[in-house]
Amino acid sequence: MTKTLRAVFDGAVLRPDEPVDLKPNTRYVVTIEREEEGEESGEEGAYPLTEILELATDMGVTDLSTRHNWYAHGRMEGDRRGV
Repeated sequence: MTKTLRAVFDGAVLRPDEPVDLKPNTRYVVTIEREEEGEESGEEGAYPLTEILELATDMGVTDLSTRHNWYAHGRMEGDRRGV
């Protein structure tokens, strides 16, 4: 299960902006990402390509666009082996 929520840290605890549907007295793994002021990530009005860019991971592959089929399927275009 993955949930994204916004919260404010008051110096002692994180206080969610909205009610959270979680089981009480249960341990959860929490990943913290600071929201910059003026940022509206995930809300209406946020530029979609900006959100995609934030999800992107540099895989260190410089020819991914030209060899996509090789990386995704293990074969190049026109290669019918194993089909």
